[in-house]
Amino acid sequence: MSLSHFDPSGQAHMVDVSDKAVTARIAVAEGHVRMAPDTLALVTAGTAAKGDVLGIARVAGIMATKKTAELIPLCHPLPITKVTLDLTADPDLPGVRISATVKTTGQTGVEMEALTAVSVAALTIYDMLKAAEKSMEIGGVRVTLKDGGKSGRYEAGQ
Repeated sequence: MSLSHFDPSGQAHMVDVSDKAVTARIAVAEGHVRMAPDTLALVTAGTAAKGDVLGIARVAGIMATKKTAELIPLCHPLPITKVTLDLTADPDLPGVRISATVKTTGQTGVEMEALTAVSVAALTIYDMLKAAEKSMEIGGVRVTLKDGGKSGRYEAGQ
C-alpha cells in the first residue's frame, strides 16, 4: 500500500488534487468525553463554573473545522459548506458523546475537518470542566461516515 502524502523518494508533500473531479463530499466523526457522574451533572444542570459547556464546545468545534488546514500540515484548505456538532449528555457513559458532520463540494474529502471538530469540542469540554475533574478521558475519536469522491462511500461498523 502506498501513502499518498509521500512522494516516490519518501518525502512528505501535499497531494495534487487538481485533476480530481469536484463532487459533493461529507464526513461524520464521533468521539466522547468520559467523566464522573457528578461532573456530568454540572453539564446537564448548566452549573459549570465556566458557563454553557455544550454550547461553547459546539462553537469551538465549528471554529476548529475552518482552521483544519492550518493545524494539519498536509491538509488542503477547503470551502466548508456545512458543519454541525451534536453534543449529547449520556449518563450511561457517563459523559458527553460528540458527533460532527462536515460537508463541502470540492476535490478532496472532509474527514480531517470532522475529526478536528470532534477533537477540539472534546478538548473544550475538558478545559471547561477540569477544575471539577482532572481525570476525564477523551476517546473513541473516529470517522463513521465518508462519502464522495473516487473512493466512494465508507461507513464504520458498530
